[in-house]
Amino acid sequence: MGKTIAVVNQKGGVGKTTSTVNLTACLHDLGLNVLLCDFDPQANATSGLGIEKKKIKHSVYDTIINDVPAANVVVHTKFGDVLPSSADLAGAGVELITMDQPNYRLKNTLAPLKDSYDLILIDCPPSLEMLTLNALAAADEILIPVQCEYYALEGLSDLMNTLRMVKKRVNPDLSIFGVILTMFDGRTNFSNQVAQEVRRHFPGKVFTSVIPRNVRLAEAPSHGIPVTAYDKYSRGSHAYKALAEEMRAKL
Repeated sequence: MGKTIAVVNQKGGVGKTTSTVNLTACLHDLGLNVLLCDFDPQANATSGLGIEKKKIKHSVYDTIINDVPAANVVVHTKFGDVLPSSADLAGAGVELITMDQPNYRLKNTLAPLKDSYDLILIDCPPSLEMLTLNALAAADEILIPVQCEYYALEGLSDLMNTLRMVKKRVNPDLSIFGVILTMFDGRTNFSNQVAQEVRRHFPGKVFTSVIPRNVRLAEAPSHGIPVTAYDKYSRGSHAYKALAEEMRAKL
């Protein structure tokens, strides 16, 4: 049975979707059977792997709200499989409240797929609400991208409080798989200071591979491909390949 990892941080702009998309592609290249579950209503991970959102008949919204089997919704790409998202998901939080077992809808959706994949990566929305709670309930572990900038550590205490609450009430076995340092600029003392602080907060959990600030990483999504396909020689590409190797060793 494969492992399910939720990529989560309630702060926006930390490289969460970028990491989910590129790790899916890199781990797929390493021979793992990977499913990216796009659980963000913005659906950027869906388009980031080349799927045209307008052509999707069903999305993850239909699996959690209308009980459409997830296997019928999965889209196969050359970079890995995707359970796509759509704008409909934005209203799902309100609908879930009235449903049976509202916190476990995503977990129940993914359960029939777990034996088919080595890894399921869930791209969470940048907030701590019902959708994120569903993702945390469905996950075995979480992966936390943290940007090497001034506000990086703000909100991490909120995330840790949420994690403790989820472990107590919803998913007692949930743990931290690892922490990714993103938007790292080795030329500045500040990036190094933030990195040191994050390592102090999460001893033994921070990956050695760091993700640099890189224009190719920013450009790749507009082409609907991961950075490894857009520019395989870029610093961003090398960084995610190295990170994927580290992750594979931990799985």
